Amino acid sequence: MRSIKQPGAPGAERIQWVEARGRAFTFMLEAGVPLLEAARRGFAGEGFAGGVLNFGRGTLGPFAYVPALSKTGENAAFYSETFRPEGVTRTKLGRMTLGTRDGAPFFHCHGLWTEADGKASGGHMLPDETIVTEPFEVEAFGLDGAMFTAEPDPETNFKLFGPVAAASTGARTTSRAFALRLRPNQDFAFCLEGFCREHGIARAKIHGGVGSTIGARFTHGGVTEPFATELAVTAGAIAPGPSGALEAALDVALIDYTGGIAEGRLIRGDNPVLMTMELVLEVLS
Repeated sequence: MRSIKQPGAPGAERIQWVEARGRAFTFMLEAGVPLLEAARRGFAGEGFAGGVLNFGRGTLGPFAYVPALSKTGENAAFYSETFRPEGVTRTKLGRMTLGTRDGAPFFHCHGLWTEADGKASGGHMLPDETIVTEPFEVEAFGLDGAMFTAEPDPETNFKLFGPVAAASTGARTTSRAFALRLRPNQDFAFCLEGFCREHGIARAKIHGGVGSTIGARFTHGGVTEPFATELAVTAGAIAPGPSGALEAALDVALIDYTGGIAEGRLIRGDNPVLMTMELVLEVLS
């Protein structure tokens, strides 16, 4: 399997996880405020401090983002200069992890979009420079008992989101859930299947899903060769396959550091994590 040497030694715990409770809901992002604040308000309105978010078509502007590209040996991949397209950017899709960094709300968000000049692009949205232009509806999954918090990660030499236990906010919940962070150089699908087996989970739905893979191999035959991607999970589930064994079906959209865009279902066993993968598993049975 493909692998990338990280600057630090791999930690023994390859999946960082916290069990929690959660609930799916929808809300409208407010116009005229930063995307981060609009997301925070939506979660807070349902009693949650954080969780994950899925969105489709929306409008953003001003807007800022970065693709992934390594410049030094301090990280296996790093962000390029910031891009700030003129006018209104129209999103196609996005996935967000909403948590905290340095004691304040923060998000990690990947998506695809079309810029005002018609250019199709994607990447990593910047929370402090992205403004909601018009209200649009989003799908959220709030967490109670867990929070994604940005902490230094010696393996990748980044400050990365990972789940930590958090005090209950008293929000209404409906489901058992696990907040997860998958560490580098392990197959995305196999990692989730193993986790579900170990925790007695027969069926689970993925909410959110923000991270990176080392290139990508798709069931439709498509291949992304550039090693650094910015990926969003567009749909995901873990359930028994034809043989009865658990199988993860992972539909994703991504952009690689050269600007190549790809969408489709990942091949199980051939899509290792590059830096991180954050998501929530809602336990169905």
